[in-house]
Amino acid sequence: MATALWVAVGYSLAFSDGNGFIGGLGNVFLVGMTATSLTGTVPESVFMTFQTTFVIITPALITGAFADRMKFSGLLIFSSCWILLLYVLVAHWVWGGGFLGDADVLDFAGGTVVHINAGVAGLVAAIVIGKRVRHGTEPFPPHNLVLSVIGASLLWVGWFGFNAGSALAANLTPGMAVAATRIATAAAALSWMLVEWTLRRNRV
Repeated sequence: MATALWVAVGYSLAFSDGNGFIGGLGNVFLVGMTATSLTGTVPESVFMTFQTTFVIITPALITGAFADRMKFSGLLIFSSCWILLLYVLVAHWVWGGGFLGDADVLDFAGGTVVHINAGVAGLVAAIVIGKRVRHGTEPFPPHNLVLSVIGASLLWVGWFGFNAGSALAANLTPGMAVAATRIATAAAALSWMLVEWTLRRNRV
């Protein structure tokens, strides 16, 4: 659904020529994109597809705030409206030639467009929906630690694409992004393991 919305109108509103607040409609349904058109030094088709990964993952981050508390139909409606009314705006502000980009706001790999944007939306959604039924009267432990580790591992792999790919080049910048991503994630995993062992007194 996110991909369809992005191709139909989202990419145009985020990255086509417009004003400092919102892009235009010049690339609706990818009009104007050809096999030879470039964004910087990469094919525009590659850039558009790369940006699709961000518009897909950002609503997915929000769902953690209301998992099991919203109907699937409600999730689709919420995500559709959020992508078209909020995500494309912030993406244009920062990456698409909007006023934040003009003010030299630096967002490498989505700190603002993805994480701050999704975090605020998740907080608002959680406040609107309210507390989980039986919250505070019964525990809600993670149902499957193995799936949690697998999910984190998939994210780790994906981060290399997000972080290094955001340079839109093959030079020193993505090289440093890959190194930082590898080291930071390894340190985080070891820290989590040590805290779990300390607090829960588990043994190897």
